[in-house]
Amino acid sequence: MKSERVAAIVGVAESDLGKTPGKNVLQLQAQAAKLALEDAGLTKNDVDALFTAGNWAWAPNLMLAEYLGIQPKYTDSTNIGGASFEAHVGHAVAGINAGLFEVALITYGSTSRTNPGRSAFPSALTAQYELPYGLPTPVGAYALAAMRHMHQYGTTSEQLAEIAVATRKWATLNEKAYMREPIEIADVLNSRVIAEPLHLLDCCLVTDGGGAVVVASKRVASRLNKKLIWILGHGESHSHNTIANMPDLTMTSARESGRAAFEMAGITHDEIDIAEIYDSFTITVLLTLEALGFCRPGEGGAFVSGQRTAPGGDFPMNTNGGGLSYCHPGMYGIFLLIEAVRQLRGEGGKRQVENAKLALVHGTGGVLSSTSTVILGRD
Repeated sequence: MKSERVAAIVGVAESDLGKTPGKNVLQLQAQAAKLALEDAGLTKNDVDALFTAGNWAWAPNLMLAEYLGIQPKYTDSTNIGGASFEAHVGHAVAGINAGLFEVALITYGSTSRTNPGRSAFPSALTAQYELPYGLPTPVGAYALAAMRHMHQYGTTSEQLAEIAVATRKWATLNEKAYMREPIEIADVLNSRVIAEPLHLLDCCLVTDGGGAVVVASKRVASRLNKKLIWILGHGESHSHNTIANMPDLTMTSARESGRAAFEMAGITHDEIDIAEIYDSFTITVLLTLEALGFCRPGEGGAFVSGQRTAPGGDFPMNTNGGGLSYCHPGMYGIFLLIEAVRQLRGEGGKRQVENAKLALVHGTGGVLSSTSTVILGRD
């Protein structure tokens, strides 16, 4: 049984991306928020709930609300890493359904490239059996998962490279993508090893940038002159903090968050037209596809082979170029939502997937620690 349509995403936008030495975190968020509200046909005076995440301030919501000139009656600073913003969408739907507010603004901003700052990953106190012994964070954790998957299932570096190459093909069609030069599988394999078995081109970018998403109740959304993108399903979960405590290096909690999202939406995997899946590393995507149930455990390598996820393939994925080639300002999840909405509205330009009606958006946070899945659909 399909879920009732309670809320829709009515506005999306990103800020300047790549290198933004002239803008700080607040300015990037304000830029994206202004554009997203304009996209929705709303103003900051319509916003009665504020969601954000990041380690750039002691109380980021307080600072952001003050900067934007918003006094919300509901606020949420849930931070589960890159999956935070998909979680925020689910929380916004729950709040709207409970009658707590009607318009939620979700934002993120980071100057990870021009002002790296302190790490958002576990400190030596919580990772006492990892960091003191030289495990690089976060890439070392993902390398452990990749090596285990290779050992257990026979997955190859060539199969992981398929993901990087396909994603770059999408990026060549996106004028906003940071890396647009075409690459081949050999280029990925010949790029330097960062943490065995992951090569440089298996790893996401480090960029500046901000994004914003506006979620509105059915009542508000129905009076806007926009193509409404309904939030049909949502699920979230987390299984560990440090990689040493991950229950199974080859299975993430996307198994739980994905199941919940599909059940709420009342649809099947075969109905999904596009997938926007967090790609901090190529192994992240492969593990996520398996955990979500698009293929069985161990079959991810075969699933992505033959450029199946590239333009023209039968499983369009990460259609803006993803975190591997488009942008990745520390926590990438909000950009997955932005791209999914644009695809469902038919605003993808050269990279538009024909007749896309249903999209799956999936965020991953920490070291494969947290997951949140959202299913979106258009009228």
